[in-house]
Amino acid sequence: MADYSTQIVVIAGGPAGLSAAVQAAEDGAEVILIEKSAAVGGAANMGMGPLAIGSKYQKRQMYDITVEKALNMIMEYTHYNIDGRLVKRYLEQSADTIEWLEDMGVEFEGAYKYFTKSEPTWHIVKTDQGIGPRAASFMNKALYARAQELGVKVMLETAGKKILKDEDGKVCGVLAVDKEGKELEIACKAAIIATCGAGANPEMIKQETGYIFGKDMFNFAIPGNVGDGIKMAWEAGVDHVPVRIEQAANFEGIDDLPQSVPNIMMQPNLLVNLHGKRVMDEEQMQNTTFLSNAASHQKNRVLFSIVDSSIVKYYMRNGVDEISMVRFNPDVSDFTEGVKMAQESGNSGLFVADSIEELAEKTGIDVDNLVDTVEEYNDYCDTGDEEFFKRKKYMRPLTKAPYYAA
Repeated sequence: MADYSTQIVVIAGGPAGLSAAVQAAEDGAEVILIEKSAAVGGAANMGMGPLAIGSKYQKRQMYDITVEKALNMIMEYTHYNIDGRLVKRYLEQSADTIEWLEDMGVEFEGAYKYFTKSEPTWHIVKTDQGIGPRAASFMNKALYARAQELGVKVMLETAGKKILKDEDGKVCGVLAVDKEGKELEIACKAAIIATCGAGANPEMIKQETGYIFGKDMFNFAIPGNVGDGIKMAWEAGVDHVPVRIEQAANFEGIDDLPQSVPNIMMQPNLLVNLHGKRVMDEEQMQNTTFLSNAASHQKNRVLFSIVDSSIVKYYMRNGVDEISMVRFNPDVSDFTEGVKMAQESGNSGLFVADSIEELAEKTGIDVDNLVDTVEEYNDYCDTGDEEFFKRKKYMRPLTKAPYYAA
């Protein structure tokens, strides 16, 4: 006999699970939500807000972004390797979702771009601390409160393990385990799996993607996020299709430094691989997926951003060329202090040298090629970029020590 009985079991209490539970309860269903951790919200507690197309915020800010435009962008961006009908439905409902969240008391700062060339689709949740990381936790709190108000039974520290089926192959329950290790059976008419992350499962990451966690994959590794949802779905009969990932390259070991350090190193200056060769129009670095795609094809999957002291001084005086919602402060006046902090802590991701040759030696970049590349790049700063056609406004020569690489 089952330990609990309900109509719908929602497995995991991130924003997907919380939203599913709230909507089901609003539609009159009896719902039990189980969550492995001791709190709801999941990885989204570290985020800032959801995507929406055609929202009142975009209209108010006079942004013209339609479902048609967004769908075409996403389908081209992913080379039609996704379910277009599902994406279209998601986009069509996204503006209504913002208002649905507002009805629960969620407030939004507005619609923002992630980086200069992106579209203003990021609806950042308003907090009592201004715009910044973890803003979405306020959204999750509101969803959780609404779920409780509607009578959703939330069972924390309870992990879903298996979807149960009857003799006709229909879902009839969920097998779960509580924090004491006791198995629980929850009878239900339907189950919603709202967890598919496996960021804390190095074996699964390697098996499904070929990447090695901690070596060439540095993803969120939230404790307990080990792919239980994917395994439950596969066991229940869902197709095991190839896992695809949208990567976002980042600088190694410098996010713990003042924002000015990664902010300057992320500007569209010279970018080379270990062979000392450029690989792209550096203006596209602001799109961290494009940057990651380029990096993933290089030796050791590594690229180096290089600036000199004259470029640094320019940014310190005038602010950086490009900002993003993650590194949104153009003021980089404390860059020198950040570099000193990195040197004192033995930071492995930032390099400082008095010559290009010394910089190559410290980073492991091919010395002769790097010297040639810098000379050629400096010439392009006068004549125009003949290699990747980077715009003139971003072409700044590297001529004055010290030189910095990340």
